Amino acid sequence: MAWDTTDTLGKADAVSNESLANLLKEERRFEPPADLAANANVTAEAYEQAKADRLGFWAEQARRLAWAKEPTETLDWSNPPFAKWFKDGALNVAYNCVDRHVEAGNGDRVAIHFEGEPGDGRAITYAELKDEVSKAANALLELGVQAGDRVAIYMPMIPETAVAMLACARIGAAHSVVFGGFSADALATRIQDADARVVITSDGGYRRGKPSALKPAVDEAVGKAGNVEHVLVVRRTGQEVAWSEGRDVWWHEIVDRQSAEHTPEPFDAEHPLFILYTSGTTGKPKGILHTSGGYLTQTAYTHHAVFDLKPETDVYWCTADVGWVTGHSYIVYGPLANGATQVMYEGTPDTPHQGRFWEIVQKYGVTILYTAPTAIRTFMKWGDDIPAKFDLSSLRVLGSVGEPINPEAWIWYRKNIGADATPVVDTWWQTETGAMMISPLPGVTAAKPGSAQTPLPGISATVVDDEANEVPNGGGGYLVLTEPWPSMLRTIWGDDERFIDTYWSRFEGKYFAGDGAKKDDDGDIWLLGRVDDVMLVSGHNISTTEVESALVSHPSVAEAAVVGATDETTGQAIVAFVILRGTAAETEDLIAELRNHVGATLGPIAKPKRILPVAELPKTRSGKIMRRLLRDVAENRQLGDVTTLTDSTVMDLIQSKLPAASSED
Repeated sequence: MAWDTTDTLGKADAVSNESLANLLKEERRFEPPADLAANANVTAEAYEQAKADRLGFWAEQARRLAWAKEPTETLDWSNPPFAKWFKDGALNVAYNCVDRHVEAGNGDRVAIHFEGEPGDGRAITYAELKDEVSKAANALLELGVQAGDRVAIYMPMIPETAVAMLACARIGAAHSVVFGGFSADALATRIQDADARVVITSDGGYRRGKPSALKPAVDEAVGKAGNVEHVLVVRRTGQEVAWSEGRDVWWHEIVDRQSAEHTPEPFDAEHPLFILYTSGTTGKPKGILHTSGGYLTQTAYTHHAVFDLKPETDVYWCTADVGWVTGHSYIVYGPLANGATQVMYEGTPDTPHQGRFWEIVQKYGVTILYTAPTAIRTFMKWGDDIPAKFDLSSLRVLGSVGEPINPEAWIWYRKNIGADATPVVDTWWQTETGAMMISPLPGVTAAKPGSAQTPLPGISATVVDDEANEVPNGGGGYLVLTEPWPSMLRTIWGDDERFIDTYWSRFEGKYFAGDGAKKDDDGDIWLLGRVDDVMLVSGHNISTTEVESALVSHPSVAEAAVVGATDETTGQAIVAFVILRGTAAETEDLIAELRNHVGATLGPIAKPKRILPVAELPKTRSGKIMRRLLRDVAENRQLGDVTTLTDSTVMDLIQSKLPAASSED
């Protein structure tokens, strides 16, 4: 659920000459717990060390991995923006994630506690994982997959998904994981673009209490994509599937009979590890290419640093889907490279009841939880009494990922899930960055609700204005990365020109992420969402994130989405869609109160012209709010593409409410 970028980075020009208005003030501070600070994996010294010798710092982090050939050169930046990290080194990513832990005597440690949605489960140790990955690697070789080939993976959240990814890495084949909720058309374009020879899928998975089929979409996609030689199918639900003899192979038939012996071959640090597609607003999706050595160095280091991971005692749980970059970096590669024990959950947070997440935390004694603001706001809406029924005392670090977190959601998370004591690390990064870039450190940083705060050690990030000048403290503008980092995307698959145009053309020599940001008076960074989500109201640039946070800070509001709609008087008018908390009644008085609350919090300029209470918001399957569709509603336009929504009927409900909505004229 890391933040998608789009192909509209040129829209930054629309954020007028004034850099982003900085309206929201947040004074609350939360110091690290003394015991965590005293025993933290990473202390304040890391910032100084990295500042004094950035490349030396990353070379030291690379030494946390096992190299078949130690690198002697840390960074080759001779042909920017094409970086090569540790280029003369060689390693095997799967060996680093599995074998070396077994060889170190930790084969009996649980790698994955799998919790199926129906309640089935299994614990897989590192020794068992090594055998499974080796057998799957041998099966792929039998199917003709070679180093350098691409394999598409379209799977539910089950252990075989991680096994399939690691098996690809083990033999040097790049995987392209496509989220299991995507359509057959979306899958076909991704199979075609990567020229995948093999697709790994499942008959289906369990979602909201019933089997959800995956194989039919694969059959349709493979029919369109052409070049696929084999489809490897995991049996999860036992539902009937169409079968193409000679092409389709059951996982249990080919993998289970393989030898558990497979010698992992080292590959160059710059050998492709995976392609992950992220949506572009125009044209085909962008295939983000990540390679091996630098990516694994930074995912392993950030997982160790930001979560203060103690692999002997921690139980870690990231609630993302493996189909998103968060699942790649912080379910598969980072945690397993660090020898972590983690929970993997197949289903949804409200199946069979709204306390399922907290039941899982209690059952496995989860100590580190990494989830998304959209989930946290949903839990707020469901009520404080639900988590209160469960023992969450094992938790010691809470993380947030996917979009900026509203300060009130941050406070709710800390208070109701973290017993008002647990540090919350709000992490900013993207599919393109590969690993966390900006985040507090739980044993170092005095946390500010709603702020990602500080670039991690070894990361160079700042906020600039239209002319690429760094903004002063208190100013707003565009988030840029000013130095290369190990886990950075290497290019867009098959399209170097698009890579340069999309990320490097707006500010010369700087990577522009497509996100607005501000610095507070201390110089800490606050993310303000996509540049496309900036509203120009009476000549002021106002961030949707700040207005949404102001609305959510009202006790009657659980979640808010804000858009700018064309307005004859002000250029754009602010239109807010809000989900009320369970007990709040939808009245004219409440709407007026909410409008005034935003005015009091941010200033009169930020008061929404219209506020529409709604039952649900349109969200993509990764939990992102589709503000584009809300903009269509607010401007009475025909709706754009709704195929990526979790539930497209939400838009019908929202449109039906529109005529009744009160507005302040």
